Amino acid sequence: MSAPATPAPATPGVDTDEQAALRQSVAALLEKKSDSAAVRAAMASEDGYDPALWSTLVEQIGAAALSIPEDHDGAGATWVETHLVCEELGRRLTPSPMLGSAVLAAQAVLASGDAAASARLLPGIAAGELAALCWAGLDGWATPGVRADSGSDGATLDGTAHHVLGADTATTLLVVAVTGDEVGLFELPADAAGVTVTRVPVMDPTRTLARVEFAGAAATAIATRPSFLSRLRAAAWAALTAEQVGAARAVLDATVQYTQERKQFGRAIGSFQALKHRMADMYVKVETARSLSYSAAAMVAEAQALGDGTAADEAAYAAEIEAAAAKVYCSEALQWIAGESIQLHGGVGITWEYDSHLYFKRAHGTAQLLGQPHEILGALEAAAGL
Repeated sequence: MSAPATPAPATPGVDTDEQAALRQSVAALLEKKSDSAAVRAAMASEDGYDPALWSTLVEQIGAAALSIPEDHDGAGATWVETHLVCEELGRRLTPSPMLGSAVLAAQAVLASGDAAASARLLPGIAAGELAALCWAGLDGWATPGVRADSGSDGATLDGTAHHVLGADTATTLLVVAVTGDEVGLFELPADAAGVTVTRVPVMDPTRTLARVEFAGAAATAIATRPSFLSRLRAAAWAALTAEQVGAARAVLDATVQYTQERKQFGRAIGSFQALKHRMADMYVKVETARSLSYSAAAMVAEAQALGDGTAADEAAYAAEIEAAAAKVYCSEALQWIAGESIQLHGGVGITWEYDSHLYFKRAHGTAQLLGQPHEILGALEAAAGL
């Protein structure tokens, strides 16, 4: 009897049958529940998203539980499944707690390696309860805006976290804070004494951001491993690039459709060679961005599958580098594609009636989120010894 054949390794960005079914389920749901009118209604609502749609994503799709281990009531899927859900949400610009809670907050807990914190926090996040990750300082994500001091009664937090996704609707806050010469992770209820959450104006109306101020707020410390920040950055950047790739493809599709319908000089403008070349360049940018994004996703999945130990830490550092490169490329690609779309719409795309301006704002908003491209590029250059 011959030995069973070794399964071929998955190709980044090429769905397995199960992943294709998941993608189709998410796309079908969003087509019904997150069209342009629904997106505009959600972003104008009090919460900034549609709670009914989020409940459906959680209960019917299991979106919040995908990358959470089964031991903590999750689905135990790979990171790639979460990645493709983020891509479909980005394609529709769906306002959702997915990135802020099911990705950033959940991945912060998983990246810490603290088993007790995972058992305490992850089942709730998998069930759709909302958590928010407080991280950035006034100047960005390189240095946390909050400091932690330890005493006999536990830790207290002081300072301000900026650009916090979904803090105004979260029940639990996870805080990346400076503690001594290190960076640690802390947990506390969003309504704890000494915590003030203020929603702030945003350029991208499909996403809410808040400023969270801490004044002697009591918090529970979560133990972290040396690769904590690398694991967190890798997952965060990879998820954001998935959204960017989805948005880029939607912008390209909308532009192609418009140029097929818009007529000038008795012909559809999409038949003009100069415009064909510009849309071909857009297509190339979309596909190269998608390839890099899914390469990062595959490396994040590999690091997570290895669990803990030296090999896992090394894989996490490698995933961080790949995800950083993807964040830079996908940010710049989406900004360029969105700008081309406005031009190929003849300028009308920037008006409120067209969704192009929403994608344009998402492009520039996501470029700044979790670190500006030039900052990340500078860190990559330093890491490469350039």
